[in-house]
Amino acid sequence: MTNPVVTNPVARVALVGDRSSTVQSHVRIPVLLDALAERDGLVLDAYWIPTADAAEPGAVEGFDAVWLLPGSPYRSEAGALAAIRTARERGIPFLGTCGGFQHALLEYARNVCGLSRAAHAENDPDAAAEDLVIGRLACSLAGHEGAVRVAPGSLAESVIGTERLVERYQCSYGPDSGHLELLRAHGLRFTGEDGDGQVRIVELPGHPFFLATLFQPELAGDGTRPHPVVRALASAAVRHAGVVPTA
Repeated sequence: MTNPVVTNPVARVALVGDRSSTVQSHVRIPVLLDALAERDGLVLDAYWIPTADAAEPGAVEGFDAVWLLPGSPYRSEAGALAAIRTARERGIPFLGTCGGFQHALLEYARNVCGLSRAAHAENDPDAAAEDLVIGRLACSLAGHEGAVRVAPGSLAESVIGTERLVERYQCSYGPDSGHLELLRAHGLRFTGEDGDGQVRIVELPGHPFFLATLFQPELAGDGTRPHPVVRALASAAVRHAGVVPTA
């Protein structure tokens, strides 16, 4: 009698964002998924979840990873924040890129630091200056590349494998320096900076995988060689799914 073959589970990933053919990172996603499967053996079952749907209770529960993609302003700030909070509190691997990075800081400020009026300047242009966790950058990074220094011993460094890299941006908003110390005091770790010392990577120690970048790793190259950050999220999702060896 032969033993039955037990197949490995496929990791389910929630791609949270308002999908659009005009957002370059959204167009790149299918290429990345194919490359992860073909090059790295990391097979992901990916579901797009619009931010309005992400606001529903339990919208991203049961997934093995959550990726909050660029494309802000999101149709539902509440949905974006709810997806982040679920991933953070339930130990679900999380990656936020560009707008996802910005909203990761906003969610943490509101729900961990207790800043109930914490605001994002793009979502709330009339917010008081002292409430802005995310403000308009003095110089827009849209369409620019820039060097990033990665903190030694960080999750980011272990994932990327180097302490210096050059990355692509498509953003005009970033962290307001006035709240960084409070965010740090409540447990966030800032592990990547540009040449001027501005925060570009954040992570959450003690979480299985919680990483956010202001730059867009999904736009590296032509997508056929996924950026290490994207590959790391896929690996974390597979771990979360619980790989079962074949018999």
